[in-house]
Amino acid sequence: MNPEKDFSPLAPSVVRALNDKLYEKRKVAALEIEKLVREFVAQNNAAQIKHVIQILSQEFALSQHPHSRKGGLIGLAACSIALGKDSGLYLKELIEPVLTCFNDADSRLRYYACEALYNIVKVARGSVLPHFNVLFDGLSKLAADPDPNVKSGSELLDRLLKDIVTESNKFDLVGFIPLLRERIYSNNQYARQFIISWILVLESVPDINLLDYLPEILDGLFQILGDNSKEIRKMCEVALGEFLKEIKKNPSSVKFAEMANILVIHCQASDDLIQLTAMCWMREFIQLAGRVMLPYSSGILTAVLPCLSYDDRKKSIKEVANVCNQSLMKLVTPEDDETDEGKPSLNLQTEPKEEGLSQPEGTSSVCLDASSDSNLSGAHVFNVGSSDRLPVTLNLDGIVQVLDCHLHDTATGMMTRIAVLKWLYHLYIKTPRKMFRHTDSIFPILLRTLSDESDEVILKDLEVLAEIASSPAGQTEGQGPCDGPDTRSGQSELHVPVKAGQLSSSGVKVLECSPATPTMNSYFYKFMINLLKRFSTERKLLETRGAFIIRQLCLLLNAENIFHSMADILLREEDLKFASTMVHTLNTILLTSSELFQLRNQLKELKTPESRNLFCCLYRSWCHNPVTTVSLCFLTQNYKHAYDLIQKFGDLEVTVDFLTEVDKLVQLIECPIFTYLRLQLLDVKNNPYLIKALYGLLMLLPQSSAFQLLSHRLQCVPNPELLQTTDSTKAAPGFKKVAAPNIDYVELLQHFERVQNKHLEVRHQRAGRGEPPDRRVIL
Repeated sequence: MNPEKDFSPLAPSVVRALNDKLYEKRKVAALEIEKLVREFVAQNNAAQIKHVIQILSQEFALSQHPHSRKGGLIGLAACSIALGKDSGLYLKELIEPVLTCFNDADSRLRYYACEALYNIVKVARGSVLPHFNVLFDGLSKLAADPDPNVKSGSELLDRLLKDIVTESNKFDLVGFIPLLRERIYSNNQYARQFIISWILVLESVPDINLLDYLPEILDGLFQILGDNSKEIRKMCEVALGEFLKEIKKNPSSVKFAEMANILVIHCQASDDLIQLTAMCWMREFIQLAGRVMLPYSSGILTAVLPCLSYDDRKKSIKEVANVCNQSLMKLVTPEDDETDEGKPSLNLQTEPKEEGLSQPEGTSSVCLDASSDSNLSGAHVFNVGSSDRLPVTLNLDGIVQVLDCHLHDTATGMMTRIAVLKWLYHLYIKTPRKMFRHTDSIFPILLRTLSDESDEVILKDLEVLAEIASSPAGQTEGQGPCDGPDTRSGQSELHVPVKAGQLSSSGVKVLECSPATPTMNSYFYKFMINLLKRFSTERKLLETRGAFIIRQLCLLLNAENIFHSMADILLREEDLKFASTMVHTLNTILLTSSELFQLRNQLKELKTPESRNLFCCLYRSWCHNPVTTVSLCFLTQNYKHAYDLIQKFGDLEVTVDFLTEVDKLVQLIECPIFTYLRLQLLDVKNNPYLIKALYGLLMLLPQSSAFQLLSHRLQCVPNPELLQTTDSTKAAPGFKKVAAPNIDYVELLQHFERVQNKHLEVRHQRAGRGEPPDRRVIL
């Protein structure tokens, strides 16, 4: 420092003392400066006061010499003390050089800067609030200072500043928020602790409504919640808890929409505490905001659905996610199926980006338009419109895309798959018209889901497919019962041979439906075709789940429709071996399942044209399997025709599989389902063909347990002479069975022969190609 330079009104002795390396001498100089400034205040000499402050600032506090800087700091503090309440007039000049020293490399000097600023602020009190941002910025840096003394000094200053803010009603929150939003993304633990402490203070001040600015800092708070320090995590939990209490108290003033995507992102966090806290917030948002959250449904589902499959290690997250899922589902109502025009609107001030709510192709985690580092301070996920108010609408496209993505993902857990299917079912119930626009895209994956390992998943899947097949919304205008969208070749279509006789009058091939087949809507027959295709390509599915699937469908849909349509499709199936297997499966279900009780009764009597039509339809397909054809005749009490069929068995190739099926039929005859048939054996006179048919089966069987069983049964048939009563000319009315009218049994028998000849021809072709033949028994 130039000793010849004029520092008046500071005396040369004061200048020398300020530059001294000893603290005691600098303190003496500060007392002289305080005395001098007091005199200027008494004289109201503002010019001299400013001149002193300028000298201390420029020539000392900002000097290149460290001792000079220390002298300048203590001198500025002395000026502030001398000014008292008038220090507010000179705060800018007093504070700026001190804050510059916060960046000094010398830790002792940084400590003196803290001390000086503490004295300045202590004197000025509320007058420092216009300069709060620069003070906060400086303190936030010192909070992370490596020197413990500096950190301790900054904590004292921090507490003082908090007291001032708490007792004042002039705090500029609007001006402070941008700085808070910037500083909240610091990765330093001490800086984070400093930020959270200030948020807690501001939350506690009644006159400061920090809730209005929560969207600005919420993302940063969740990131701090993942800090390694337990203390900081706890502080952040407390801050978020206080905010959530305020939200519950004043939901009408909360900007739910602006925070929805922030929660979606953090609901997918790898940190359990962050994820659980975000999920709890999401639960409250959905319950408090209601339909305001609908535009963000696809993002919410992306975050919530995977959590439903968590194990007990994340039980809490799973339970909260389940509540979120259920609450969100309840928000979807039939109103959402109305046309967009004329739909009553519930206004929302924020508009979600279309791409922000849908799952991008090839991604599996976050489906939102977030910045790469999840820092939402620079680029918000949603565009906030200050004046435009848009109606709340269900983003069905985005939801279906998310649901479809989870079904396609083989890693998706069972409970998640069940939840996805429940969502699809719910959407088809509440918004069928709009959902059917997506049916062609989700139909193939619903079919593939039938191969799922879980019975519960399959049950829910069948519910969705049944709703698609039966909903009136699926019957599009101008379409016939089977004119649904084209089935994709190679993926889901069942190829059925078409002959010349199967062309319509216009020459168009009738591949998907028969005019005689009752259908429920445009998708019903398509569903039946694709289900049989699934069974054809996945024989294991047919063996392990085929009966289960068909029985459930008979509960969910019309059993007669199902059997009628499947029989009609199988009648034209090219793979005869599959057709025979499928017919055997259907027949077993028909004869044994409790779900088919009414259908069995309908076929048993053949009283109505519909039942006779159904019998003829089933019969023609059942001809793929000779034994099932006979069992159908037994069920419908067509005993003479059953006998005629058994007579034809002598012309068939008798294989082990054939005899096994005869064995099973004998076992069925002993079951409750055929009680009426066994009772009819008492009326020998009126049921001769029944007895002949049973004897025919007996003659087909080798000496086996089934042979013994049927033989013992037939031995119980009474001698007709012994059963004659005084009124012997009258038959027992309960056993009299009249042949069903309008059924051409001769033509049915000829059809049976034609079908069996095809089977024989195919077996010979397979043998010629060297394929394994059916198991034979040589008689």
